[in-house]
Amino acid sequence: MPTLKAMWGPKGRQAMIQTPAQPTKRYGIGAVNYHSGETMILIRRRKRRREIAELLEALLEKHPTGRVYVAWDNSNTHEDEEVEAVLRGAAGRLVLLYLPTYSPWLNPIEMLWRHFRREVTHCELFPNVKALIAAAYDFFERHNRRPSDVLSIIGSNSAEIT
Repeated sequence: MPTLKAMWGPKGRQAMIQTPAQPTKRYGIGAVNYHSGETMILIRRRKRRREIAELLEALLEKHPTGRVYVAWDNSNTHEDEEVEAVLRGAAGRLVLLYLPTYSPWLNPIEMLWRHFRREVTHCELFPNVKALIAAAYDFFERHNRRPSDVLSIIGSNSAEIT
């Protein structure tokens, strides 16, 4: 379903935005590297503990050496045996930094999701889920080619970070 936002239109006429009768949902699960601006996104049918564990495994695979720090909220999908198994398997390489409850402004990926919704889904009805997923991957592929844009969106000044 398209996300709606305020928009300009002729005086006295309300803009009509189509919506699907039965929306087929997909969830974006992602991470952004606060130093490089590189993103990793998974689009899945559900956003459960299994999918969260899959993202953590993908992050560890992408960064095979050194520590991987993940800042995230206190969602119930982040606390489970599957997530704990990934943590144990990482043998100390994966460090979870829990953010305070109800503080999305502290999570860099939330700023990128907001930008994504503005650019891709606001007031847009895609002909099918496949087109929506293609637009989502296109957005993140485009931004991965210009990591400086991502760093600007998330408010990172990686030169100052040690």
